Amino acid sequence: MINLAKIEQEAPGLVSLAKTAAVSLEKTGLTGQRAAVQLVLDHSGSMSNFYSDGSVQHLADQALGLSVNLDDDGTVPLIFFGSYVEQYDDIRLDNYAGIIQRIHPKVHWGSTDYVAGMEAAIDEHQNSGATDPGLIIFQTDGEPNDRQAVEKLLQRASTLPIFWAFIGFGGRVSFLERLDDLRGRTVDNASFFHAANPHSVTDTQLYDALIGEYAKWLTAARAAGIVA
Repeated sequence: MINLAKIEQEAPGLVSLAKTAAVSLEKTGLTGQRAAVQLVLDHSGSMSNFYSDGSVQHLADQALGLSVNLDDDGTVPLIFFGSYVEQYDDIRLDNYAGIIQRIHPKVHWGSTDYVAGMEAAIDEHQNSGATDPGLIIFQTDGEPNDRQAVEKLLQRASTLPIFWAFIGFGGRVSFLERLDDLRGRTVDNASFFHAANPHSVTDTQLYDALIGEYAKWLTAARAAGIVA
């Protein structure tokens, strides 16, 4: 984890989130646990209001607040998906403030190709040389282009040291609810948190839900030999 003094010096606006995430990790006995956090964001047309009202930026802040507790450099790879994937920069202590509003205008609006976003996250984790488990925060507000393809990919990915934390904005999340209970996986490698109105969800609520499910996966993945 990154020293709190460094966060206070380089990113004082992140201190509260980092402390809140640390409390959630302590509740589940994961203090000191390491993980490689990524953020995968839906950039379909229906997401425009969530970008303009700051909801997506706050999620980026929350992802970094968690990452500084889990990763020595705290860097969060940032992936946008619509009809295809686009990557421009990672989220770091020195650039997190306003990063979404700086980057997302460059990103094309598109459909909702979950598979493209998921494959990019898998590639990112494998190509980075990370030896820690991957914790992928995957945000969307709608149904995928191809439900069956998403289910098959999640089943195949259940043998990988990667956990998928699906976060649904808005109300169209029935597929994510079903995905959370998908059969045919080596271990349950995904969770679902419904943030219908992201502004009404507290940081503690999000972290507790995300980290609690991640802790359950970590235990199962270790028992199955997926994680050392």
